[in-house]
Amino acid sequence: MTLREQNTLQPIAVVTGGGQGIGKGIATRLVSDGMHVVIFDNDLEAIDEIGTEIGSAATSVAGDVARESEVADLMRIVSSRFGRIDVLVNNAGIASPSAPAVETLTLDEWNRVIATNLTGTFLCCKHAVPLLRKVRGTIINIASTRAMQSQANTEAYSASKGGIVALTHALAVSLGPEVRVNCISPGWIAVDAWQKSSRRAEPQLTSQDHTQHPVGRVGTPEDIAAMAAFLVSPGGAFITGQNFIVDGGMTRKMIYV
Repeated sequence: MTLREQNTLQPIAVVTGGGQGIGKGIATRLVSDGMHVVIFDNDLEAIDEIGTEIGSAATSVAGDVARESEVADLMRIVSSRFGRIDVLVNNAGIASPSAPAVETLTLDEWNRVIATNLTGTFLCCKHAVPLLRKVRGTIINIASTRAMQSQANTEAYSASKGGIVALTHALAVSLGPEVRVNCISPGWIAVDAWQKSSRRAEPQLTSQDHTQHPVGRVGTPEDIAAMAAFLVSPGGAFITGQNFIVDGGMTRKMIYV
């Protein structure tokens, strides 16, 4: 585990998988709202870049959410340097790279996705709770509309995201009233422009991609960040144990071929 520390602001947010994509969008929004963000990511290139982009409002820590020792080290770093966590965003996640059919999905591939997406979320919550309780903080878990509907050959990913939704309401009951816990399930979010520079590109989207959404467009990381910002704000103070689907209306649309 390596650390890149910057100057700090208050309050403190921890964003896992914050180096790219939706996580980067959330981290950037929380910084703009006045928080100091600790970004936990296993991609050294990505966290080095976002540390430079965000500057003194960020602390970057390299590590893997699926490794309990590294998660525990992260929380010890946060505790020793800041003494609190106001917001924990569990965003880190992966999908099976080959998306094989279920009969050829290996146990190693299954375990890797579950370990990162679901177990990683649990581990971060487990080790952050003492710091969150100090300040009556809040947790946001990032699931997916795959928790409610699927494409073929997404068993590991869908199971992991469904587990996150269930874990969210279990944690909300266990940790309340000191800690609020909610979940966001993004739909199609175009993250191409929010990747590290070696992978960054303009989204290649067609008019049909946009118009099939009831709102008329594909989503952006800013859309998910806006929901996260609301949930951690005073306006979200009476909300816990909920899953918010942010998908442009796609899960409400009946599609017949």
